[in-house]
Amino acid sequence: MELLKDDSGMSTVEYAIGTLAVAALAGVLYAVLSSDWMQNLLQGLIQRALSSV
Repeated sequence: MELLKDDSGMSTVEYAIGTLAVAALAGVLYAVLSSDWMQNLLQGLIQRALSSV
């Protein structure tokens, strides 16, 4: 029963899960930001901002 109460490796598992979650989020953000739709949106926004100056 003492083995079940030992959570000395818990922080390592939490760091690993957190690292995987951050890597997955970075992959999703990269996919969205590199899509044609987002690039066109950002390009239009920059052109409107520069043309109004």
